[in-house]
Amino acid sequence: MISVEDALHKILDVFVPLGQEKVNILSSLGRVIGEDIYASRNIPPRDNSAMDGYAVRWEDTRGASRGKPVVLNVIEDIPAGAIPQKSIGKGESSRIMTGAPVPDGANAIVRVEDTAKHGRRVDVFVQAKRGQDIRLAGEDVRDGELVIARGDVIRPAEIGMLASLGRSFIMVYQRPIVAVLATGDELVDIDDNPNPWQIVSSNSYSLAAQIIDSGGIPLQIGIAKDTREDLVSKFKAALRADVIVSSGGVSVGDYDLVKDVMKEVGNKMQFWRVAMRPGRPLAFGSMGGVPMFGLPGNPVSSMVSFEQFVRPSILKMMGHKNLFRRTVKATIREDITKKKGAKHFIRARVEYKNGRFMVTSTGDQGSGILKSMVRANGLIVLPENSTSAKKGDEVAVQLIDGSLEQTVKPQYP
Repeated sequence: MISVEDALHKILDVFVPLGQEKVNILSSLGRVIGEDIYASRNIPPRDNSAMDGYAVRWEDTRGASRGKPVVLNVIEDIPAGAIPQKSIGKGESSRIMTGAPVPDGANAIVRVEDTAKHGRRVDVFVQAKRGQDIRLAGEDVRDGELVIARGDVIRPAEIGMLASLGRSFIMVYQRPIVAVLATGDELVDIDDNPNPWQIVSSNSYSLAAQIIDSGGIPLQIGIAKDTREDLVSKFKAALRADVIVSSGGVSVGDYDLVKDVMKEVGNKMQFWRVAMRPGRPLAFGSMGGVPMFGLPGNPVSSMVSFEQFVRPSILKMMGHKNLFRRTVKATIREDITKKKGAKHFIRARVEYKNGRFMVTSTGDQGSGILKSMVRANGLIVLPENSTSAKKGDEVAVQLIDGSLEQTVKPQYP
């Protein structure tokens, strides 16, 4: 049996980023870009107006005020998208819209609310400053500038930038296909009618959902019965995936055949027990060259093991650098006891109140109590050598969803 840290090290050593594929920019959201993006032009391409108003020479507005406006001739109207046809000379101005190119000769924009137009003349009520309300060419991006680096995660801002640069398609790291296989005679699929001794295979769906949440593509192989023939058949079908994730059949029971079948199909086993609760019976190796996780059959053990080992592996395959959930220090609201020798991951509810995190367990911590995961947004992590956490202690909590990233009201300072 090995530690969580050693298991994670062995696992992540196996995984490398997948190849790349070309996708349209809206399909790239949340993915890792596989190329450097350089600007092919200035943005904006030339000086333009930041406001509706009048393009002027600032020198002509000296001393202007409400009581003593400067009167300028209006020689042209420049809507957004139009090209100025006239240069601004002494005593002249052009009516200009936001985003329109600044005409030659102008060096400031006077906002429309600081003016009053009379036919082809305009009263200017303020003294302008040089460069006022002018967006300079290349102010956002310079021609040739590196604007998005390989390895960056694409967010809405990056998509907007790509659109500004005229890049409708980019190269991103591929999403891994992850085969999901549940094992056990006691399991039936979601639409079957279970007998009194059978249960619906929730793992098939919770694991598929975790794969999607991690960015992978689930390939549901189905349920394998506890026979060597069916297990071999299902595992061979899973070999077309980038990763295989099975649940059940990796403990020490008479019918826990997965470890033996993994060897038969061509498995190179690295380990099959980890010093953690829940999730101790966990096998990792490769099958026909495809990395494989044999997760426990209990639903909570399966989900917690996925969080610790499979999710970081999927993220690494997709080119991510940040592979792990955020861990925070939180004040615990109850006493918790445990035995030495294993790292415990305790399902918990975390809140942020009065500038600090508070945490409490979600109740019964049995590895078959899926409701405890439904109520949880974090996992209290207690180290191997500890035996307890007392009410009021600070404990490490791994956040397992984005619920604490959103608030009911805006949190402005």
